[in-house]
Amino acid sequence: MRAPFRRHAAVTPTPLRDTLLRLALPVGAMAAVIVLSNFLVQHAINDWLTWGAFSYPLVFLVTDLTNRALGPQAARRVAFIGFAIAVVVSLALAPWRIAVASGAAFLFAQLMDVAVFNRWRQASWWKAPLLGSLVASVVDTAVFFFLAFAGTDMNWLMLATGDLAVKAAMAALLLAPYRLLLPHLQTWAAPPSGLAR
Repeated sequence: MRAPFRRHAAVTPTPLRDTLLRLALPVGAMAAVIVLSNFLVQHAINDWLTWGAFSYPLVFLVTDLTNRALGPQAARRVAFIGFAIAVVVSLALAPWRIAVASGAAFLFAQLMDVAVFNRWRQASWWKAPLLGSLVASVVDTAVFFFLAFAGTDMNWLMLATGDLAVKAAMAALLLAPYRLLLPHLQTWAAPPSGLAR
């Protein structure tokens, strides 16, 4: 005699599971951008600039979209998790000094970005991400270049100046994808589909 067919019970979501599902994409994006930037910062374009200046500002876009969709606590979680993953991977791919400098600068800058974004959250759609990214870029550039290159033969003040100029330009340019993604943030913030409540 056959056993009666049993339906599998739906997976019961938990707050932790929901949070992990929502944060998986920004954490992955954050870690990928940091690792790429740690590699690219070692390659100068000229006396004023490294390739990392073009990729790194994407971390502020990730943080700002997370902050807008899921709030400051989630944005800080993404920063902390992305920081841990990126430092471990960066230690394997970049010199230790660059990995440590990147981690310290990243953490200070991300926390500053979240705080400034929150301060301007209710203003026009572009003010919070622009101001948060600009302030965080200053913090990130100062901390990173000092820790990574002070005391070396590299003209790090010149590189930091060029880096900051590109980060400022990128903060303005990245407003376009931020604006394009705004209508889709409610979908991201909604509970994961297929899970019973």
